[in-house]
Amino acid sequence: MENGADMKIDMSPAKGLFMGEFRDSRLFPFPKISAAERETLSMVIESIDRFMAGKDAQFRSFDENGAQTAEYLEELKALGLFSLIIPAEHEGLGLSNSGYSRVLQQTSRYDGSTSLTIGAHSSIGMKALLLFGTDGQKARYLPRLASGELIAAFCLTESGSGSDAASVKTYATKNADGSWSLTGEKIWITNGGTAGFFTVFAKTESDGGRMTAFIVERDWQGVSSGPKEDKMGIRASCTTTVRFDSVKVPADCVLGEEGKGFKVAMAVLNNGRTGLGGGCVGAMKRLIELSIAQAIQRKQFGKSISEFQLIKEKIALMTTLCFASESIVAFVGSLIDAGVEDFSVEAAMSKVFVSESLWTVADEALQIAGGNGFMKEFPYERVVRDCRINRIFEGTNEILRLYVGLSGMKDSGEALKDIARGIGGIFNDPIKGFGMLTSYATKKLSQVTPIGRGSLWRVSPLLKQEALVLEQGTARLSQAVEAALRKHGKGIIGEQLVTKRIADSAIDLFVGMCLLARVSDIASSSGGECSDELSIARIYMQLARNRVSANLKGLVRNSDRDVIRLSDSMCSRGAYPWDVL
Repeated sequence: MENGADMKIDMSPAKGLFMGEFRDSRLFPFPKISAAERETLSMVIESIDRFMAGKDAQFRSFDENGAQTAEYLEELKALGLFSLIIPAEHEGLGLSNSGYSRVLQQTSRYDGSTSLTIGAHSSIGMKALLLFGTDGQKARYLPRLASGELIAAFCLTESGSGSDAASVKTYATKNADGSWSLTGEKIWITNGGTAGFFTVFAKTESDGGRMTAFIVERDWQGVSSGPKEDKMGIRASCTTTVRFDSVKVPADCVLGEEGKGFKVAMAVLNNGRTGLGGGCVGAMKRLIELSIAQAIQRKQFGKSISEFQLIKEKIALMTTLCFASESIVAFVGSLIDAGVEDFSVEAAMSKVFVSESLWTVADEALQIAGGNGFMKEFPYERVVRDCRINRIFEGTNEILRLYVGLSGMKDSGEALKDIARGIGGIFNDPIKGFGMLTSYATKKLSQVTPIGRGSLWRVSPLLKQEALVLEQGTARLSQAVEAALRKHGKGIIGEQLVTKRIADSAIDLFVGMCLLARVSDIASSSGGECSDELSIARIYMQLARNRVSANLKGLVRNSDRDVIRLSDSMCSRGAYPWDVL
């Protein structure tokens, strides 16, 4: 991405919101894909359109049969779609994260299962090799992965340890010759039946940690996969269990440091979220096109339903959510491409917002289609089934919300500790102590008087009111975070309903930052001729203001006690006990 802004790479813009700060240097000007890569992408996208257009019947057949044909996989390989992020020196296309995300956006306009087959290979299956592999490992495997000779799969999830990645039971013991013996079973592995290259996470007894990542090849003795899973959606992609029975893994097939597998797994999942995000955006764009055509063509009461305000509301919402999603996905991709070290909160926010936006867009598109939307001959019901998994895999949205909230509040908690220490030592070191207090007082004043503080001075003057909404919401979020930390202290870890409200507020505000930066850039380059983009900004910021307000008010007035009490009671009963009889 092209962006000349300078910002310390350890300054997370999303985390800044929890402290009432706008760390927005990388947002202005809004990052763009480089001119050189745009040329490559144009050719790749044109090839995808030529290949995938007109295959709706084939994709429906794949869905019904629950499998892609071997011939189809060979065609994907011939197109180079397994080489997208592999560097040119290893015979790949060498796309950036942003460019790769844009390719998955295009394939997802046609078929979610195809995107998943490609994405599981690149986003997670071989990503640990790219991030942590040695030169020798890369030279040995990347050319074969680029050609599709080897398809990659990511083996982390186990029965009973879905979101709790640290509790895996698959184990590896070190042999006298330095090799490892690997035993265990992984479940729900995308590409599990077709992959020849597995990134496998196993328990190890190491001084540095309790989990290690390994490269495992299918051809090694003891590797096997189960039958294809019969899934609700993305049915054509190959999902199976993968079993390892005393598989001998060579010493040089450890990925990263021994015992640091958890770090490897989290890095892979964070890096992979731009692919998922791009796929969601592509599906939304296709659904919007279908909905517009349906709304214009369908007649009710003597006129097109596109003239009805309730349909207009749906199309406007779908468009706004897609534009907002595209904005945050593009920005997160630019952070990764720029080498920013701390982007995990931004990536998690992106996954939550974009996957839920697609769910809303798919539901509204089906509703606009009416009865046709419920019929298998139309694409709507398949897209609804396909997109449901996005809120579950690569970290459930519930877990990611807790991660966003707790990670964001951690820095705020550290800042409060610094203030306490400053007060305690004020007489020993008055310059430092009073400096901390002055900084704190200035911050508190800016929280209650956001007008004129100039935090978002780069935003276009056409978006002055929308920027004010963002500033006010951020100030309120910072105050709420401080109040929550003072009230709960370390106990905040157990207050999941509190954390969820704070996380949801931060997500809405961060998406707003990305959206306003993007619209500001469009306004600048178009000379202010951007009425549609301004409408999107106004619609989104109104939605965000309402949701942030409701969430933050809910921290004070809520029915949480009744929610918990009722749930506990129902679990003890084991069923719904009431009846009108």
